Amino acid sequence: MGSSSDDPNNKHIKGSSALAVVLMGVSGSGKSTIGNMLATIIDCNFLDADDFHPQANKEKMSKGIPLSEEDRIPWLETLRDILKEHLRSGETVVLGCSALQKSYREILRMADRYYEPGSYGGKVRFVCLEAPMEVILARLEKRATEGNHFMPPTLLKSQLELLQIDYAEEVIMVDATLSPQIIVNNIRAQIN
Repeated sequence: MGSSSDDPNNKHIKGSSALAVVLMGVSGSGKSTIGNMLATIIDCNFLDADDFHPQANKEKMSKGIPLSEEDRIPWLETLRDILKEHLRSGETVVLGCSALQKSYREILRMADRYYEPGSYGGKVRFVCLEAPMEVILARLEKRATEGNHFMPPTLLKSQLELLQIDYAEEVIMVDATLSPQIIVNNIRAQIN
């Protein structure tokens, strides 16, 4: 694969105009699949927020217990600091993270040293992958049967209850029922 500098479509997402693209949504919306594809296409790193959960959080979720704010906030602050390092280094990065509430997204936005609360469209951009509950539930059940994730389908309801989108935030909404390539193309068109 050629470097991003060889591709005129990618030149503005490297270097001084580096971005942190956060793919958000409930578990099963496709954050890891789409995130890996997007990162490959724009030649950057993909980070899965689940990899940064402490073991205690993973154990709690695997037992069907929703995380508390005390569980989430330190995890989100760790993710913010990782994004901040990428941005300071002039590197674009894609992060798959549920980021279901505005307050959680505010923590992640603080990775942009120029961010001022209430102003959006900076270096940390959010893309919400949305799909009907039945589609997400079927994906989660398949994943649970295959043993591919620690979070059981029973937590979907609590995630949907937490999901809060304030349209003033300029969250990019993407239909997650489309083919992965179309989803990635849609995201690229909107973050560019």
